[in-house]
Amino acid sequence: MSINKQSEIAANLQIGPTDAGMVRIYVEAEGGVELPLDFDPDEADEIAEELRAAAEAARGMGSAPGPAGKGKRR
Repeated sequence: MSINKQSEIAANLQIGPTDAGMVRIYVEAEGGVELPLDFDPDEADEIAEELRAAAEAARGMGSAPGPAGKGKRR
């Protein structure tokens, strides 16, 4: 599946620390699919940087609507 391909699958996302000192991204999708992804704190920082960079790039594209009830930032 391409990153640009849209999907009708709904999922819940949770992010938090584990007892083992890892950062877990937990994805629960329709149909009972559960996907726990554990990262050490340095890897989690890298993922956060990639998310911030992607968000900034998406803002630059200007074609995607923002979250409901929020106006454009200036």
